Amino acid sequence: MPRARSQQVSLSDTPYYHCISRCVRRAFLCGEDSVTGRSFEHRRGWIEARILFLAEVFSIDICAYAVMSNHLHIVLHVNETQTKNWSTHEVLNRWHSLHKGTLFTQQYARGDTMPAYAIELAERSAEAYRERLSDISWFMRELNEPIARQANAEDECTGRFWEGRFKSQALLDEASVLACMAYVDLNPIRANVAATPETSEFTSIKKRVKAAGKNVQPKALYPFVGNESKNKTEGILFKLTDYLELVDMTGRIARQDKRGAIDLSLSPILQRLGISSDNWLTIAIQFEQHTHGVVGQEHSITRYKNAQPRSRPNKRCCRLLA
Repeated sequence: MPRARSQQVSLSDTPYYHCISRCVRRAFLCGEDSVTGRSFEHRRGWIEARILFLAEVFSIDICAYAVMSNHLHIVLHVNETQTKNWSTHEVLNRWHSLHKGTLFTQQYARGDTMPAYAIELAERSAEAYRERLSDISWFMRELNEPIARQANAEDECTGRFWEGRFKSQALLDEASVLACMAYVDLNPIRANVAATPETSEFTSIKKRVKAAGKNVQPKALYPFVGNESKNKTEGILFKLTDYLELVDMTGRIARQDKRGAIDLSLSPILQRLGISSDNWLTIAIQFEQHTHGVVGQEHSITRYKNAQPRSRPNKRCCRLLA
């Protein structure tokens, strides 16, 4: 029996999560249907645009994403502190960009004169919206439902478009976050739909590479802030150049199936994390095969288990990331 989402997401343990949604029908999410010859490539644009739009609305950052032929991957960072600092007006304006809200919340957002009871109702609604705007389930709902409606309308059919609920994995430490991001960014290369990370359409890695060419980072993605973390703003605590080099090297090995072609142990990221090249290749190329609900190094898994005594995280991933 699937675990309740509330038991899978624990922001006190980690703000990072890997989410996967898969298409339920034979009809493609994107790509080209070999049976009918019909192309669904344009749907990739729907999904990428929706992901980047939601990143501006929610207090949830996008670390990595990849839109594939019948599924999508996304690595999220929940910024709960940011949500708490939003004013009531900002919460309502953000929520109204997704939904109409109520008559009272609309009046409150416009600054209309309202009776005391209406103000109280509007503020209660705003607090509910505040929680939703830092909730992974709501983020994935706002991502998947509009896409399903668009696809069903285009296919002139009704019924489910996605497999049940989305799958999520808690990423407990730096090693699991970096490994999962690399796995997501390399999805098109493993699927043989792209030759290099920078030519992988509708992926976060392509946006990062394109922006890096201009010496900037894409505003829509959670930034890399380098190794000097203490005085930095929120971000991934590695250098962007190190990560791009690591993904490029891993991608070439994954594509050529020549594990000894490049010495990944030379990567500064792997040196800092203490991960061997063999373990890195296994986890970065076969992440889903070797991990389940909770991913991290052994000390992170132990800490998580002590905090969540009823949970049963898969320790197989500990050996891969140790």
